[in-house]
Amino acid sequence: MSETAGGETSPASYFTAMTDAFSRVLAERRFDPAVVGGLCALAFDSFERTAAAQAEGAAPLACKGECAACCGLRVVVTAPEAFLLARFVTANREALLSRGVDAMRWIDDADAATRGLSQSGRMALDRACALLHEGLCIAYRLRPLACRGHASYDRAACEAAARGEDVETAVSGPHVVVRGIIQNALMHSLRKAGLRFGLYELHGGVADCVGAAAGAVGLAGRGGPIVGGDGGRVRRGRSGAPVRFRHVGWLTSRTHASRFAKHAPLPGRFQ
Repeated sequence: MSETAGGETSPASYFTAMTDAFSRVLAERRFDPAVVGGLCALAFDSFERTAAAQAEGAAPLACKGECAACCGLRVVVTAPEAFLLARFVTANREALLSRGVDAMRWIDDADAATRGLSQSGRMALDRACALLHEGLCIAYRLRPLACRGHASYDRAACEAAARGEDVETAVSGPHVVVRGIIQNALMHSLRKAGLRFGLYELHGGVADCVGAAAGAVGLAGRGGPIVGGDGGRVRRGRSGAPVRFRHVGWLTSRTHASRFAKHAPLPGRFQ
């Protein structure tokens, strides 16, 4: 990625650099189930570092992770993000159930209630994200780019908007821009690799991925639903035993996430 002496770069060159970085992860791990975690780790780490660089000197954000005002919005995810969240709720199902969190059922119920709704229809339904429990996101560290990129400067305004009041909510422009660049770079690299490159509503995408093959096998194909055939909702393997995904707690670890840092372009201020 080309940079000026002051550490600046253009959005276009950053998009190219991120596309190349995602493509290298796909080339190295295409037939490894870890490709899903690898792509997401690269996307999330790059977003956090680059958004911070772009927003340097701006007003502090109100978003700290404990506010759910925007969690009734319609959220779209890439295929790797959908598979990652499906893996999370599957691998941690028993632990979540012991805390009264039936995430898989909540996701199915939310999908049934919201599938096909527009943004305005979703807001009118006044239904929060299925990954919320007592006002907190159970998968906060794995939240998708769409959630990371919606960063507000005014919590009170967000809460008023969530109540249906006609108010202006100030969001961080740099976070929106960086989210768009990284999301599109990921989709472009998936498309070049012949894998699923679309955007999918969060509940429907995750519901369709639960029980489906993870990794490049699950990502294979273009267009249509996120997984083919019966929709991937069969939750038992060939032996009849429940499908178990590998635990994904490693993705939140700096040590393991750093394995993919070598692919990430250095963040710089956009020209």
